[in-house]
Amino acid sequence: MTVVEQLEIIEEIKRLKTEKHAVILAHNYQVPDVQDCADFVGDSLGLSHAAAKTDADLIVFCGVHFMAETASIICPEKKVLLPDLDAGCSLAATINAEQLRQWKAQHPNAVVVSYVNTTAEVKAESDYCCTSTNAVKVVQAIPPDKEILFLPDMFLGAYVERVTGRKMHIWMGECHVHAGIRPQDVEAAREAHPDAELLVHPECGCSTSCMYLQAAGALNGFKTQIFSTEGMVRYAKESSGREFIVATEVGILHRMEKEAPGKKFYPANENAICEYMKKITLEKVLRSLREEIYEIRVPEPTASKARRAIERMLAIV
Repeated sequence: MTVVEQLEIIEEIKRLKTEKHAVILAHNYQVPDVQDCADFVGDSLGLSHAAAKTDADLIVFCGVHFMAETASIICPEKKVLLPDLDAGCSLAATINAEQLRQWKAQHPNAVVVSYVNTTAEVKAESDYCCTSTNAVKVVQAIPPDKEILFLPDMFLGAYVERVTGRKMHIWMGECHVHAGIRPQDVEAAREAHPDAELLVHPECGCSTSCMYLQAAGALNGFKTQIFSTEGMVRYAKESSGREFIVATEVGILHRMEKEAPGKKFYPANENAICEYMKKITLEKVLRSLREEIYEIRVPEPTASKARRAIERMLAIV
């Protein structure tokens, strides 16, 4: 696509947004062109809040399927579009509603906390949703005498256990992209960039080892922070540091470079690319707006049950 063609697409997207009273929401892992044309760019929690607050009639959700489902659940009166139906999630696919029902049957008195990276049917079987931003707060809000089933991400679960000191039953699921960021990747990045701070997403395969190394003093002299993607962006902007190794999907680097100009950002693993997030392009956003495809709508009563868990998440700040 030439620069002229790209500009023409962007202008047509802007025109259609006004004409249809639409808003474009984009996740931090989207391709740069899509992030740049969005009205709001953020993590799962930020996008959920943005969907809940918008007065637009039409939401074009540039993310993956479960995110568009969440927006539809929160805003049942609005039309929610996903520009590519093949934008799925390997983590969400690790558990379905029937598997969760069977797990709940083994622990009938447990409170179920589902990471937002799950299908609407799984959310409907849950007591709380959470994101990496507020997972610790959600777990801390549950009475200490309650058993907890945490799903589906085992790395985020291990992180929450370590931070809260709360023992939980954790589903052994993982995001294939984050699981691919290994401790040896972090070690190599540290050797290549000894002056850089390390920012780690709690979904990463390296997160638990980084926590262990911190506790053991092996990272002394090397500043390490574990954050959601939104926390990473905020920290990079506010930190006096000038260089950062970023252990998450590489799409976040575009936003970090925009919001913290003059600072340097290095991926812990340059191959940490989510092919599902990258399926959405400017051309697909334009087509979605023009033809109002593909609508994501969660049927009742699944939506009302899932909404309860999501609203509990949004209420914890």
